Amino acid sequence: MKRLEDQLRQAQKMEAVGRLAGGVAHDFNNLLTAILGSVELLLRELEPASPLRQDAAEIKKAGERAAALTRQLLAYSRRQVLNPEVLDLNRVVADMDRMLRRLIGEDVDLVTRPAPDLDTVRADRGQIEQVLVNLVLNARDAMPQGGKLTIETANVELGPGYVEAHEGARAGAYALLAVSDTGSGMDAETAAHLFEPFFTTKEVGKGTGLGLATVYGIVKQSEGYITAYSEPGHGTTFKIYLPRAAAPGAAPPAPPAPPGKATARGSETILVVEDEEAVRSLSRRALEASGYTVLAAADGPDAVRLLERYGGPIHLVLTDVIMPGMNGRELAERLVQRRPGLRVLYMSGYPGDAIVHRGALEPGTAFLQKPFMPEDLARKVREVLDQG
Repeated sequence: MKRLEDQLRQAQKMEAVGRLAGGVAHDFNNLLTAILGSVELLLRELEPASPLRQDAAEIKKAGERAAALTRQLLAYSRRQVLNPEVLDLNRVVADMDRMLRRLIGEDVDLVTRPAPDLDTVRADRGQIEQVLVNLVLNARDAMPQGGKLTIETANVELGPGYVEAHEGARAGAYALLAVSDTGSGMDAETAAHLFEPFFTTKEVGKGTGLGLATVYGIVKQSEGYITAYSEPGHGTTFKIYLPRAAAPGAAPPAPPAPPGKATARGSETILVVEDEEAVRSLSRRALEASGYTVLAAADGPDAVRLLERYGGPIHLVLTDVIMPGMNGRELAERLVQRRPGLRVLYMSGYPGDAIVHRGALEPGTAFLQKPFMPEDLARKVREVLDQG
């Protein structure tokens, strides 16, 4: 009973920290949208020989590093947008083999043991690749004098007995991805904090403490389960269980052909609805620079009043998801009722429940993740306008 109480307390703590991390990332992404977008517009105006270009470029580089950090927070909080597809984990590991060997260096021997007839899983390939990279880097750091790194896959079944003993696990059929190292290992106290954001055993300046927290968030958002087993001096094994998606031998579908690259410019009228003034101003400037006529509103009621007063055509509404009083989905429904055929593009620092269902974009929903660059916004607006 004591063990179950400790597991429940730990799960509740992780969930609370996850909600906090997601909220912080959302607010930071609003700020970074304004910072990165404004510096990009500044770089467009500066002459190549301007002494200010280097300063602006440094601001942009720092903003991009901050954006990468918020993406990790979003992954931990399970608010990242996923694009799941049917994956063969053996193929993912094989495709990453060369890159992983570069990451670990010559002192570490990488061994892969793919299971024959491994079942496929349904997950976001980029996120699974991120999981592998983070675990491999963690293993490399645990073997400064070299060692052996093993990546294995297998089909497994988790039964009631396993679920009872492991808080958060669910019974069922899984594809297992295991990453083991022969490194320094860790004690039980360290292992108990492994997946907490900003927890690290490395010296100051050597890591953010988000690598394993990111892995945890990705696995959880993919409806999987992760465990870590380690003993001091005897290495560490991470086991990731992802729900199987198909029968043995089923091949994942071929990826769709990439769409033709459309021009990002236009002359249509866009209604921008955003409660953050800096993001609203940036969006307006970026779209006007691409040739669009832009109307701007600070919230839902303001947008409704503007649309009712404006007599000309409005082709698309670009709206934030989370706004006080009226959220983006509610606003879009009202505007489309008044202007049938109006196209909608959502944006957010993280996708809220109005946009995301079980971690995946709802079919037909156009979405732009903050922070974005001006060209990203213009390209996405053009894409939505050109659909159907």
